[in-house]
Amino acid sequence: MVDIKKQSIEKNIPSWLTILLATACGIIVANLYYAQPLVGVISSSIGLSANSSGLIVTLTQIGYVVGLLFIVPLGDILENRKLIVSSLLITAIALATTAMTKQILLFLVALFLIGLGSVATQVLVPFASYLASDSSRGHVVGNVMSGLLLGIMLSRPLSSLVADFLGWHEIFILSAITILVLAIVLSKVLPTRKPSADTHYIALLGSMWHLLRTTPILRRRAAYHAGVFASFSLFWTTVPQLLTSPAFHFSQKEVAVFALVGVAGAVAAPIAGRIADRGLTRPATGLALLTVVISLLLPLIIQTSSPIGIAVLVVSSLLIDAGVSANLVLSQRALFSLSPEVRSRLNGLFMAIFFFGGAIGSATGGWAYAIGGWSTALWVGIIFPVFSIFYFATEKE
Repeated sequence: MVDIKKQSIEKNIPSWLTILLATACGIIVANLYYAQPLVGVISSSIGLSANSSGLIVTLTQIGYVVGLLFIVPLGDILENRKLIVSSLLITAIALATTAMTKQILLFLVALFLIGLGSVATQVLVPFASYLASDSSRGHVVGNVMSGLLLGIMLSRPLSSLVADFLGWHEIFILSAITILVLAIVLSKVLPTRKPSADTHYIALLGSMWHLLRTTPILRRRAAYHAGVFASFSLFWTTVPQLLTSPAFHFSQKEVAVFALVGVAGAVAAPIAGRIADRGLTRPATGLALLTVVISLLLPLIIQTSSPIGIAVLVVSSLLIDAGVSANLVLSQRALFSLSPEVRSRLNGLFMAIFFFGGAIGSATGGWAYAIGGWSTALWVGIIFPVFSIFYFATEKE
């Protein structure tokens, strides 16, 4: 077992541990998105009404936000390795329950617990920042976050393909086994880290509002990313509807392939981390925000179901994934440069705020597409990052 106190002297995180943390984050966060492309088939299977089918996705997201606000802050007072492993065990049990139960209420409770336990990712990311030196923190966080982003982007096509070949239950069974194995591996290889803060849990939660009021960089970075993540969620909620419409006639497998192509945008995460380490966070942030706007303008300018139109959509998916990936790493690099004693709380607040932005994007995207089609959804989607850019313009040097 490695002790973080000994490791912190050298502050040189091994490459294998960075890869493991990145892989773990991707595996864990994918659980939030497996059900998204399967809402229809799951609802029919368990007898959930069409009006209530949205709960399949919403409850997992609510569980994640609750975990961000009430579990992630524990990383500032509890031994991190035990907190991570405990969260993963909850997730594995909930995944297995989801796959096996036929009771609607138990199924929905299990979905909530999947989201709650999956916040282990947001204990792992600050954990990686503790192990890194100041000069390499952005690089390390960028690499770990690239794993998390790949998990988000690969989850939807993976669940679609598994459901197509094996059935929807199997994706949850496979994930439960994987999470259980991951919990065992992390319990063996992760360094121990007992935070020095001596704070009671209630006081810890009370301090979060104080942190939000007194940490301008937290408010700014959360607002910037809430805007781009809202667009990201809107795009990936509506583009499958466009591709499966009569204009394109994509099958579910073809939609999965399209989503896989967009994964390449995650390469922006480690690049952004290196740029931040060079002190170029501000110009890189402006470029990331602008990239998201451009990604939504392109399919507005060129609308056709021809191969050219498909190519434009592919470029847009790459750009929006790259812009969101880069901005996320830039934001977390900035936050993790603040006091280590409050790092988990800062990360929990940051993630909760921008995930709320993502929920708004998903909801408004579905509404806009229903009332006005693809163009209306894109115009609505552009509003979010434009507000982020206006707010960014007020940032002082």
